[in-house]
Amino acid sequence: MSSRTLTLIGVSLVMGLGAAWMADSWLSARLNASPDDHLRNVVVATVEIPFGQMVEAQQVTTVRMPMDTIPDDAFDASEKAVGKIATFDILRGDIVRGARLSEHLGGSTLASLIAPDKRAISVRVDDVVGVGGFLLPGNRVDVLATKASNTGSNSATSRTILENLRVLAVDQTAGTDKTQPVVVRAVTLEMSASEAEALVTAQTEGKLQLALRNPLNLEKKIAAVAPVAPAAPAMAVATAEAPKRVVQRSSGEGGGITVFRGIEAKVVNIR
Repeated sequence: MSSRTLTLIGVSLVMGLGAAWMADSWLSARLNASPDDHLRNVVVATVEIPFGQMVEAQQVTTVRMPMDTIPDDAFDASEKAVGKIATFDILRGDIVRGARLSEHLGGSTLASLIAPDKRAISVRVDDVVGVGGFLLPGNRVDVLATKASNTGSNSATSRTILENLRVLAVDQTAGTDKTQPVVVRAVTLEMSASEAEALVTAQTEGKLQLALRNPLNLEKKIAAVAPVAPAAPAMAVATAEAPKRVVQRSSGEGGGITVFRGIEAKVVNIR
């Protein structure tokens, strides 16, 4: 065997051993690598979770995502989201966030959907008031009040008394799994305490009508009600119809009388 052949064999062995060492080092580094500090566990929905439904364990899972893409209120463990109530529709693959869930502290799930500073008021509706049955939980509506004229005629006046109210439930359903119009008997709306008072007052004075609103339209156009100016206090002023009061008064040279008209006094000398 020539020296050239031996040299080639030696070089091949060295290169093979070098390649094997590099592969072993790379594999060991991969197996012993520590978790990437830029990744974090986050809970995502595996199926669609409708508005008003309680989150169940089989509806969520945990994945790892870059920290700079995760919202601050995201959950890092499925147990933290299970048992809460969805206050918005959560789609498959969405990150499960605290802002879209509410604690279920017992009772009906509807109570968990109400904001802390809001109230739930039910309005009796029919196929007309209920916008032809197209109202579903999560929709936004305006409330119009119609009041008959006090003049005794058949005329009436209508005005928008409340705007951009959220529909919490229709009849006894708080889910949004229906897409076909359904005629219901009652609609539950979310509003503040002062708005609830205005609604109950309008309900006793006349008829109500709900107007379905585009959810992207958040504008409110109702002008603030001007405060009623207090009535001016009655003034003790003399009037033409004020009664006269006559008082006799003596004087050194003659007599005289004092005539009072309201608060005005006038002395008339008598000769």
